Amino acid sequence: MGRSAAAAPAAPRGESHYHCESCGADLRFAPGQTRLVCDHCGHVQDIPSATGRGEARLRELPLDDALTRELPAQEMEEHRTVSCPNCGASIELQNGEHATECPFCATPVVVDTGTTRLIKPQGVLPFQLTEDQARAALSKWLGSLWFAPNGLSQYARKGRRMTGIYAPFWTFDAATRTRYSGQRGDAYYVTRTVQTDKGPRTEQVRRIRWTPVSGQVARDFDDVVIYAARSLPPDYVQALRPWDLTALEPYRRDYLAGFTAEGYTVQLQEGHHAAQAEMIRVIQTDIRRDIGGDEQRIGAMDPQFSAETFKHILLPIWTAAYKFRGRSYRFVVNAQTGRVRGDRPWSAWKIALAVLAAVIVGGTLFYLKSR
Repeated sequence: MGRSAAAAPAAPRGESHYHCESCGADLRFAPGQTRLVCDHCGHVQDIPSATGRGEARLRELPLDDALTRELPAQEMEEHRTVSCPNCGASIELQNGEHATECPFCATPVVVDTGTTRLIKPQGVLPFQLTEDQARAALSKWLGSLWFAPNGLSQYARKGRRMTGIYAPFWTFDAATRTRYSGQRGDAYYVTRTVQTDKGPRTEQVRRIRWTPVSGQVARDFDDVVIYAARSLPPDYVQALRPWDLTALEPYRRDYLAGFTAEGYTVQLQEGHHAAQAEMIRVIQTDIRRDIGGDEQRIGAMDPQFSAETFKHILLPIWTAAYKFRGRSYRFVVNAQTGRVRGDRPWSAWKIALAVLAAVIVGGTLFYLKSR
């Protein structure tokens, strides 16, 4: 094994290219490992900061400081990015690049938007799945779909290129205390008699007795995860969950070597509002549990947030954008767990055969029943 990567020439600020000590070619991060690998000569260099799963100590930043633009300069970073005109993704450019292809929708992007000053990530979740493993997970997912065209699964399996990208996320922590007022509903039953064609019949009717209530609940939130971009639809992001954030490493650009990074386009304040909305939904569940009874009504609630902190983190996904028989398909794979989400393909002839088979079976059963 070669010398530590600390001896390699440092990548310029805002770039994530590292040069092989042996041949000078670009190194890339090896998924599932803590090494940089040269595809040209096979040379391997360790990432000296790798701490092992679950041992990373990540700093939380004070939310108020960031919202009032008072973060220290070392928490900020300059990035060269291009914006995709189709899906809005903000893609980080490497070295002297002035054009690239959007990894989310395969749209050529050629307009350089210049440098942007962004909050530097505090943590990165390194890739665990290789491209081959991600492609296998995608093929398996496509093969499990009813009425999916066979050709698309075969097309994806035959070495079609996937792009590894680090997607931006915010995480938020908060301590909450919430006073509430509402009503507790306790069920009881009364017996009544109703007239039917066959004569009178008794039945039990459910009623609710409502009682005014008030109280207070408390909950501490840790790492409420909010997607910090708009290139993926919300249902895609939800389908990729959960993420094991105990595997986060302190941010180093070594982990980005050979991969693409997406800049955040959801600003911190907007992400904070989305996180508070998620917290409030959990708080409402806590209130209903605290009220008890069979049914609950929340009349008013006053959530108070304190000790709020945040992190900017990068999470790994493999993306694929394929054009197949005149249609575009987009797929994403969680590069930690292998969970897949994508555009749902349909096979017209498979659906037609299924409908024909159903008609034949239905007609046969009707004929047999009529006999």
